[in-house]
Amino acid sequence: MKAKYVNPFTDFGFKKIFGEEASKPLLIDFLNALLPLANKIIDLNFKNTEQLGQTEADRKAIYDIYCENENGEKFIVELQKAKQNYFKERTIYYSTFPIREQAEKGEWNYNLKAVYCVGILDFTFDDYENEPEKSEVVHTIKLKNQHGKTFYDKLTYIYLEMPNFKQAEAELKTRLDKWLYFIKHLEDFQTIPTIFSDEVFTQAFEKAELAKYGQDELEKYEMNLKIYRDYKNTVDTAFDEGKIEGKIEGRIEGKIEVAKKMKLKGLLSSDISDLTGLSESEIDKL
Repeated sequence: MKAKYVNPFTDFGFKKIFGEEASKPLLIDFLNALLPLANKIIDLNFKNTEQLGQTEADRKAIYDIYCENENGEKFIVELQKAKQNYFKERTIYYSTFPIREQAEKGEWNYNLKAVYCVGILDFTFDDYENEPEKSEVVHTIKLKNQHGKTFYDKLTYIYLEMPNFKQAEAELKTRLDKWLYFIKHLEDFQTIPTIFSDEVFTQAFEKAELAKYGQDELEKYEMNLKIYRDYKNTVDTAFDEGKIEGKIEGRIEGKIEVAKKMKLKGLLSSDISDLTGLSESEIDKL
């Protein structure tokens, strides 16, 4: 059956629903569902998603969505389609940019605004395979001391492991439950479920309906959808093969074989480098 709504795990679909100026009410509602009531967002301003280092030689960061609320607090929202080596390191690195940009020239007391990094993951972490957290959807991380007490409360990482979300429509209780159900099942809906009757979700379905797109947007989406499927299949297969062979986590030959397969699939050297940990120069020689 032909899809009626966009796939939100594509770059096109994700930004159509959450990353356009007209989508601000949807993004605000989604973030408020994630955050404590005390941190409720009233308004957001989208910021430049490309963040440059201090010098031309520094590596830059390009976010999916980067915005700021009325209090100057920063929000990075990232969609991650497939597993990457050093994924956690990448998100921590990304969080340094909104911290550094707050520096003021001259006298400054270092009073920073809060930074929130939200990752919507179309995969699960391997870290929790034998832990109670294995089946959890929402992981909220802050800096804590050895006694579990929060040391610094202005830097928060929130990861959503979407494959772990298994609630049926009748089991949805919270606003966040509804958003997670919407994101996970949007491409499969042919009609709007009755639970999505309020104005925000009505607008979300309107933004996601393929019939409302022009020919140029449809062509862009179809290309984006193909890239998403090819990319996810290639990376997931590479990681699965690496696990089976016992190579992906530490042996360089395993990473080289994975890199070769990715290269044959047409992935960029920079993406292969992020996924395998090999340098771009090493990849270019393969």
